[in-house]
Amino acid sequence: PQMKRKLDHGPDGRLFPSGKKHCKGSGYLSPSSLVQAPPTTFGDLRLANGHSAQRRRVASGPPPSGLQDWLHTFQTWSGPERLLALDELIDRCETNQVKHVMQVIEPQFQRDFISLLPKELALYTLTFLTPKDLLMAAQTCRYWRILAEDNLLWREKCREEGEVECYKEGFMSPWKSSYIRQHRIESNWRRGDAREPMVLKGHDDHVITCLQFSGNLIVSGSDDNTLKVWSAVTGKCLRTLSGHSGGVWCSQMAVATVISGSTDRTLRVWDAESGECTHTLYGHASTVRCMHLHGNRVVSGSRDTTLRVWDVSTGRCEHVLTGHVAAVRCVQYDGRRVVSGGYDCMVKVWDPETEACLHTLQGHTNRVYSLQFDGVLVVSGSLDTSIRVWDANTGGCVQTLTGHQSLTSGMELRDNILVSGNADSTVRVWDVRTGQCLHTLQGPNKHGSAVTCLQFCRGLVLSSSDDGTVKLWDLRTGVWLRDVVALQSRGSGGVVWRIRASDTRLVCAAGSRNGTEETKLLVLDFDLEDSRQEAD
Repeated sequence: PQMKRKLDHGPDGRLFPSGKKHCKGSGYLSPSSLVQAPPTTFGDLRLANGHSAQRRRVASGPPPSGLQDWLHTFQTWSGPERLLALDELIDRCETNQVKHVMQVIEPQFQRDFISLLPKELALYTLTFLTPKDLLMAAQTCRYWRILAEDNLLWREKCREEGEVECYKEGFMSPWKSSYIRQHRIESNWRRGDAREPMVLKGHDDHVITCLQFSGNLIVSGSDDNTLKVWSAVTGKCLRTLSGHSGGVWCSQMAVATVISGSTDRTLRVWDAESGECTHTLYGHASTVRCMHLHGNRVVSGSRDTTLRVWDVSTGRCEHVLTGHVAAVRCVQYDGRRVVSGGYDCMVKVWDPETEACLHTLQGHTNRVYSLQFDGVLVVSGSLDTSIRVWDANTGGCVQTLTGHQSLTSGMELRDNILVSGNADSTVRVWDVRTGQCLHTLQGPNKHGSAVTCLQFCRGLVLSSSDDGTVKLWDLRTGVWLRDVVALQSRGSGGVVWRIRASDTRLVCAAGSRNGTEETKLLVLDFDLEDSRQEAD
């Protein structure tokens, strides 16, 4: 860490820490004259540590006769001879006598070396402590507390954890506040507390088909033809976006701009703040089934077998991509290339500017339902139970991931780690470079039905299911941590259809297909202080 203080130079060119007085003139003592010889005896050590040579003696009467002669003889021996004599002496001592020796010796070697060091070196030494140890060190004495509160020291601890946001709270170091806040959020995610989630009821008994979450705004789309905008803070429904004449099946959101696709064959662009529909995008000849937003462009895929590229600000259709021979079910767009998957078992890579299909990725033997694209690799999930990894530049199949038993309904790809959710009730974690399945998230606490949605963040995997639960797993170990949500009607019709997570919140769209559970959104906030956890 770069913790530097201004330094003054002494007359001989050596450095003095600023703020420390040094002598001037004829009375100046050179640093060499200030260096003391190392202690040679235990008595010298006591004096060097600031202890009186006249320590408290054991009150056991007058000294034994011949003590001085015995001590004189001891002093005439060499170092090895003294060590041998001490070994023999200790062997002949009783337990309480050895204990007395320890009580005399131990305190002399307990030196506060941190306070003796220049501040820069003391801070550098403390950087090797864990945050937990730093908090304990702060309780040692006032000076250690001052050092352990150093803002730059805690900035380094935050950076070690990948935390780059400075959070100002109370009177402590801003970076220490940030670290403690992130630790609290992590603990709330992993362990939870007794708080009930905030319940947002709407859409009557309809199905929530899509869910978006940005900042403090939540947008839910439903087969009741509407979208609803909710406050993630208060839980209030701020407005209902009405205008579609058919069910809403897909949506995307960036800040306060929402795009929705419907069975009425249109897309609509909304301002979530005002509720105004700014554009209605006409062109598709059938249901708009999927879309992906990047910057100011959204790419939509339809059951009419085509994809369309739209300018969100003008509402103009810029390009039409034709080539699929069945419904387009999933699409990804990174601003340069479009990747689509369809019910024709094909995955296609497009150049949207020229409207050319660059590659048709053939290999799946059934419908393609899910896609991920990071600009280099394309990952496709199919009803044929396999997941395939493709090179987007060459169109070649790099890996075929086998192990799932049914349809892969959702995936997330990040830093070559793929998490896939499947209708076989399991979640799998893969390394797409090697094709290795790192973990199968199952066991006694596994889902009891098809996985409907998943997210992964903070080293955690969240999965929702037809069984009415949202489960939390450790991405690194594959271990089940807890059920974050468990509907009362789980196992008898309750379903969690969609989930969306930020760093501090989880939003779940829940309901049922048989009336056992009301259609609702559940919001869990993990950026809350908990007295039990603070005590820990």
